[in-house]
Parts: sequence; structure tokens; C-alpha cells
Amino acid sequence: MRLLVGLGNPGPRYAGNRHNIGFMAVDAIARRHGFAPWRRRFHGVATEGPLGGERVMLLLPETYMNESGRAVLEAAQFYKVGLDDIVVLHDELDLPPGKVRLKTGGGAAGHNGLRSIGAHLGNDFRRVRIGIGHPGLKELVHNYVLQDFAKAERDWVTTLCDTIADNAGLLAKGQDSTFQNKVHLAMQAKGFLGPDKPEKEKGPDTSKQPGPA
Repeated sequence: MRLLVGLGNPGPRYAGNRHNIGFMAVDAIARRHGFAPWRRRFHGVATEGPLGGERVMLLLPETYMNESGRAVLEAAQFYKVGLDDIVVLHDELDLPPGKVRLKTGGGAAGHNGLRSIGAHLGNDFRRVRIGIGHPGLKELVHNYVLQDFAKAERDWVTTLCDTIADNAGLLAKGQDSTFQNKVHLAMQAKGFLGPDKPEKEKGPDTSKQPGPA
């Protein structure tokens, strides 16, 4: 069993937020691959189906972002899923909009959803980092991630989520480098990505209060 988790906040108020692009991508996977209807399970909603020759559960925690680890822990314990088989899709401030990078392990780097999962399970899970861009100043980050994507951004958001869904079987099979390359090339071919730029370093986030960010 593989566990693919999208990070976001529950409810219509947050549905279009930049912080919810992990939700959007995992929902696109469910639609594209004909998964069963979502069911309320594990402090969230979940669905199961075949993907890339593997049995996969998709999970959208319905806790707020910084309590995401509760849902992931419960699902992982129920199915006895190890960290190697957990893939978390989340928004990444320090990647340009539309760019995707994968990594295994590491710290939360200011992302409260990742911090919560790490606190409950450890940090050595796989991450699909989905670039949303940075507002430029640290003090603008909180409002920026909790704002909806602008109308001008919706084409690349939809295209990226669909491209992730098209190639999600590679994630299920553990072919992370191939997945990353295919998504990157597809987004470049469609004109949504320019030349690569160096990634910025994130500063620490000292927020400890439950909430959407």
C-alpha cells in the first residue's frame, strides 16, 4: 500500500488558496484515475484504487494544516505503511510557480503541515514540492498562502495538477526522478516554465498555534 497525501485546509473558505495546491493535485489524481468516491476516514477524506500497478490510498486531512500529522499517522498505522511509502504533496514558496521538485526527508523549513507530519511520524517521508512562488517579503507570506490563486494563475495551476495526475503512476512506483522530469518538461513545453533559477533558502517559522497556515 502506498499513501499519497495532499496538504491543505478544509472547507470552501480555503478551497482556492495557494496553500491548498496539495489538495488540488491529489484530487486531480483521484479524478484522472477513476478512484472510488471520497469517504470520511482518518480525520479527513480518503479513497483507494490502483495506480502504477500499486494499491494506493489518497488522503486529504480535514484537520487544519498544522494538525495534518494526526490524519497521516492514523492512516499509516491502520495500513502499516512505512515512511518510504508515504508521499506528501504540498505548496512550496521557494520554487517558482508551476515548478515541481521531489525530495525525501529533511526538515519542515517553515511549513506547518510538514512540521506536524514530522512530529508524528518522523521526517523521512517523500515530498512533492509544488512551487507557488514567494511574495518577496517574509511578513507577507501568511496572507499570500491563504489567498486564492489569481485569475491569471489558474491556467498553470490546472495544467500542473492535470500533469501531476497524468504521471502519478510513477510516484506510486517510486520513480521519483522520472516523475519530476516528465512534469517539468510538460510544463516547459506548454509555456508555463522558463529557465531554471536557483532556489531560495527558507527562514525559520516559529509559529506553534493551530490554524490554517
